[in-house]
Amino acid sequence: MPRSVNAVARRARRKKVMKQAKGFFGRRKNVWTVAKNAVEKAMQYAYRDRRNKKRSFRALWIARINAGARLHGLSYSQFMGKVKANDIELNRKVLADLAMNHPAAFKAIVEKVK
Repeated sequence: MPRSVNAVARRARRKKVMKQAKGFFGRRKNVWTVAKNAVEKAMQYAYRDRRNKKRSFRALWIARINAGARLHGLSYSQFMGKVKANDIELNRKVLADLAMNHPAAFKAIVEKVK
């Protein structure tokens, strides 16, 4: 009995990968084995960096809050400690936005916690 192959499924699978490789440079976009490896690696980077993005943004927010707090004579850790002690439930994202875009509002928070 001859071997049965599912060409329809294979073509669909390859087509899906080649579509994901669209925009890659050189053979990575049109040669199956190279494109498959490139897409697989790209997916690994995407998975990893969805988690790293959260770290990067938190670090950015902390830097902005620190800069804003130091203008008013507090360090970041002192400021955050006083924010928690005064039961101000603003997260770092909001505090960083206030420090950068609304300095008057941020100053009001600093004055309240001092």
